[in-house]
Amino acid sequence: MSNPQPDPSTFITIPTHSRRRTQLSGFPVAKPIPLAISIAVGLIVCFAIPKPSEVSKQAWRLFAIFLTTIAGLILGPLPVGAWAFVCLTITVITKTLKFKDAFAAFTNEVIWLIVVSFFFSRGFVKTGLGDRMAMYFVRWLGKSTLGLAYGLAICEAIISPAMPSTTARAGGIFLPIINSLAIAAESRPKDGSARKLGAYLIQSQFQSSSSSSALFLTAGAQNMLCIKLADSLGVKIKSPWVSWFKASCLPAAASLMLTPFIVYKIFPPEIKHTADAPVLAKNKLEEMGPVKRDEWIMLGTMLVTVSLWIAGESLDMSSVIAAMLGLSVLLILGVLTWDDCLSEKSAWDTLAWFAVLIGMASQLTTLGVVPWLSKCVASFLKSLSVGWPVELLILQSVYFFIHYMFAGQTAHVGALYSAFLSMHLTAKVPKTLSALALAFNTNLFGALTHYSSGQAAVYYGAGYVKLPDVFKLGILMAIINITIWGVIGTPWWKILGLY
Repeated sequence: MSNPQPDPSTFITIPTHSRRRTQLSGFPVAKPIPLAISIAVGLIVCFAIPKPSEVSKQAWRLFAIFLTTIAGLILGPLPVGAWAFVCLTITVITKTLKFKDAFAAFTNEVIWLIVVSFFFSRGFVKTGLGDRMAMYFVRWLGKSTLGLAYGLAICEAIISPAMPSTTARAGGIFLPIINSLAIAAESRPKDGSARKLGAYLIQSQFQSSSSSSALFLTAGAQNMLCIKLADSLGVKIKSPWVSWFKASCLPAAASLMLTPFIVYKIFPPEIKHTADAPVLAKNKLEEMGPVKRDEWIMLGTMLVTVSLWIAGESLDMSSVIAAMLGLSVLLILGVLTWDDCLSEKSAWDTLAWFAVLIGMASQLTTLGVVPWLSKCVASFLKSLSVGWPVELLILQSVYFFIHYMFAGQTAHVGALYSAFLSMHLTAKVPKTLSALALAFNTNLFGALTHYSSGQAAVYYGAGYVKLPDVFKLGILMAIINITIWGVIGTPWWKILGLY
């Protein structure tokens, strides 16, 4: 059964931030300056900086290539997947890694769980189920601007475990809805009316999305990557989906309940009441008609899949197998087609560069580079003569605010998560607490800047919020969220026995 086509008027064109490719004889080539800087980073480390005696030549060469990879991910001489593949090729050509070691991470279960999760996200958008759920919350809570913000934030938190791409949730569901609500209130991007309604709703949803992603293990691709990297360092988290939720539920819920109100106070909208919003939602729901067959199947499949994620350990079923089962049902019943999966470019791109980063990070650990770095940092912290709680605070703060140097959460995780977790472990910080705290912070710094995450680019690209406001609200809300998580999380994690 065909799905209703979305009304084009509810969408806006989001300007992309991809830089133009340099042209040579009519053909696109890599951007020369970022390319030169990225290569120079690796060459300087490999040949100009003396190799530590504790590290082998092979390990040091891989470290240099890894830093070149990270520099390229930040500077962007090529698209992320293309640059990762080039660097992977270099590891094989230079005999730094054997072919089987270089490509070993492509069979990683967590990576395939992320890929399948992208397909689930497409199902939510294709069937219209995500739009329908959001409109129900707007209808129930949308009589005031603050209630509208709460309705959108709660809706995202509810669908997040089954739609583990914050970027997809932002661009596919919530931005179009916010745009239609703003335009109905005569609040338009890039002019003086933006602050009427649109700017506030954008910032409220953007800041709330950090806690929505931190609430569930499967609410963000970066979460699953963190758990995999932790596992590779010997931090085994029993029943990861349940353990994650138990640790995150109180601080994440508190942050979700406070964020729209705090943003309302420090970045207030000019329009305080939105009496037309429930009417708009009601009309949209009537336009959509009754729940369609594909929506019921999508909803039922995701409820079963999430249940299997929760009960996976007792059933001896891994998360990726449960996800594969859910995807198979959607394919067999025609909710998704294989062409839908093939056209989900972000999934396949993620497969490529996630696998490269995980593979390199794992080999750096195996070859002794990460342990060496960790010992150096641990020795410095030991010289400060402070206990592990202070060391935890220092390492977490550095890990958080160094994100200003990264364009995206997953690139940050791939580059630094293993190293920082190893530093925590060497400093005798409790294992599970270290792994989860780093993972939670990975979500919280996603709202730091306009380039700090995929959803950041989507919301900023809408044009409602000026760049200075993005940075001011980003750092202010970051400090507030860190405080909320610290004040509520610390005693809660003590009760759970994490330390």
